[in-house]
Amino acid sequence: MRILLVEDETKVAALVKQALEEEDHTVEVAGDGNTGLAIALEQEFDLVVLDWLLPGLDGVGVCSGMRSAGLATPILMLTARDAVEHRIEGLDSGADDYLTKPFALGELLARVRALLRRSVQPASLVLTIGDLTLDPSARRVKRGDRDVELSAREYALLNYLMHNPRKTLTRSMIAERVWGYDFDSGTNVVDVYINYLRNKIDRGHTRKMIHTIRGVGYQFSAGEE
Repeated sequence: MRILLVEDETKVAALVKQALEEEDHTVEVAGDGNTGLAIALEQEFDLVVLDWLLPGLDGVGVCSGMRSAGLATPILMLTARDAVEHRIEGLDSGADDYLTKPFALGELLARVRALLRRSVQPASLVLTIGDLTLDPSARRVKRGDRDVELSAREYALLNYLMHNPRKTLTRSMIAERVWGYDFDSGTNVVDVYINYLRNKIDRGHTRKMIHTIRGVGYQFSAGEE
């Protein structure tokens, strides 16, 4: 999953980012509320972990701004304010859950897992295109009767491609969704990982699913021979 962490305390942000990445999430970090809201409105995330006390726009303002823009992304609010009225204010602004500081990383990860489970619709759990299936609940990929072993990044890339069948996806679109906002556009890592996927998904099959759109990017479909 792709998570936006909006936190101005550098040490806290580094610890939370590392813990989330160890759970195979891709994490984008913003250090102030205005930047956090701008990124949330420009990009697609599965979850936002949001501190209340931020430079510029505070967490309640970020939360309200996201909801006013029609974003339904789950939001976990972090704050040292533990009074009941503060929890009510945070939840009423649009947050889905509330965790007071200091917190245990284990509890934060459990709350993240719970929010991500709630945001997934059961009917959309298993993705199937042609003879390729991706089952997020089991983290299992199969082409025909064959299991396909993928790294965490390969899995994230395939998941994104399968959620956007027959769409032309530019390299920058893929990079921002799979690698994050701070991706170095000067590298060819997208092409490298596309080739990794091709070797695991398409090699040995007459019908190819990953197609190059010359000069633009890539397209995923049940394909051509």
